[in-house]
Amino acid sequence: MATATLSSKFQISIPKEVRDEQHWSAGQEFVFIPKGKGVLLMPVPTLEDLKGMARGANPDRYRDRDDRF
Repeated sequence: MATATLSSKFQISIPKEVRDEQHWSAGQEFVFIPKGKGVLLMPVPTLEDLKGMARGANPDRYRDRDDRF
């Protein structure tokens, strides 16, 4: 298990083994999601990552603007 230390400037360096396993690179943007006493660190997806995500979805039962107040 990799560990890191919070610096006096509140920065953390992500260990190389974690960066390599997750294919993270310098300049990539992340979001911090609070989870109990911890935090979930997730990369913000690019538009290219989201492309085709809804392919094959059935829109028949989706809400539309007519059912809003």
